[in-house]
Amino acid sequence: MDETPLIVDDHDRYGRLRLISWWRQDRLAASRVLVVGAGALGNEALKNLALVGVGAIHIVDFDVVETSNLARSVFFRAVDAGRPKAEVAAERARELNPYIRVHAVNGDVARDVGLGLFAAADVVLGCLDNREARLWVNRQCWKTNTPYVDAGIQEIQGAVQIFTPPDSACYECGMTTQDYQLLNLRYSCPQLRPEDLRAGKVPTTPTIAALTAALQTQEALKILHELPCESGVAHVFSGVSTTMYSTRLTRRDDCLSHETYPEPTPIAVGCDQPARTLFDEARRIWDPSRRLTLVLERDLVTGFECRACHRTESLMIARTRVELLARACAHCNLATSPIVVSVIEEGEPLAEVPLRALGVAPFDVARLEAGPATGFFLLEADRARVLNPPAPRASNSP
Repeated sequence: MDETPLIVDDHDRYGRLRLISWWRQDRLAASRVLVVGAGALGNEALKNLALVGVGAIHIVDFDVVETSNLARSVFFRAVDAGRPKAEVAAERARELNPYIRVHAVNGDVARDVGLGLFAAADVVLGCLDNREARLWVNRQCWKTNTPYVDAGIQEIQGAVQIFTPPDSACYECGMTTQDYQLLNLRYSCPQLRPEDLRAGKVPTTPTIAALTAALQTQEALKILHELPCESGVAHVFSGVSTTMYSTRLTRRDDCLSHETYPEPTPIAVGCDQPARTLFDEARRIWDPSRRLTLVLERDLVTGFECRACHRTESLMIARTRVELLARACAHCNLATSPIVVSVIEEGEPLAEVPLRALGVAPFDVARLEAGPATGFFLLEADRARVLNPPAPRASNSP
């Protein structure tokens, strides 16, 4: 029996946490967590991660603070109106614990976050409010074998789902036929407004956000400590009846999300360089005998074609920006059709375009094909600015 005396150090920030027998503060300090979504759930999850001293946190959100956020989001203030949510949340988390690194990504997780960040994360927390983003995060986590803890809230109900690739059920395994129909409707209807597509008017309270994010963060802490954790399971809490139940999700062997990438080869290329540079460097490392093709993770719209007058308007935009796909011809005013590409071939004009403009995110994994052979390359030149960006200037906001 260990008779080492128990010493409580009141000057140790994490002293009470260290009293937990399995707690490893050094492990948390060395951990990296990716939080996707900086709304009510994201605020609470980020608060919890900062309090326990997770060493590096990346938070992703494209939205800005609105007055309606103030009743549900612990980090936001009235003076923050119009500021990016991710930046404000990161700033307040650093104030809460100045000994951790919190990085804000003011962007869309489906367009601006590369696979390299997913792979570098020890766990991903999904604090989202729409199926599209959840599905994207799920697939990225599966490609990189990164545990994913998803949470959702509505009114005074909450749910937390734990997924650990490659063996458990995943978020897409639980999607219904109706879920897919709603996804297809959004991507096929150009009349939908951007604000409707980007979702988000979910009725909820700060109490259910706090409860759900607490459970979500606790599951993440178990993963970071390598404690037993049920995966492929959804925990559902009802604030109406104050009851909670758990349900196991069925793993679908034919699920489209179950694609895992092999360990990528680091390549001295960044997303601001043209695709041609990627081809040249990959050919030097890989030396394939056939012409290379870059397979895009994100479909790209390169322009709009009018079938009536046969005119083409050039454009570079991600296919997910569906609100811009309804476009009338400037000459005949009839509807145009988007020109969508999913691959870039070595030697074609688009190979001279920067990878970022082609939809390749910073620190992403580029998938190249040469006939039947496939290679995966990590954009290593982006590593430092993604994993350790320069510290932001101090804000004068309260």
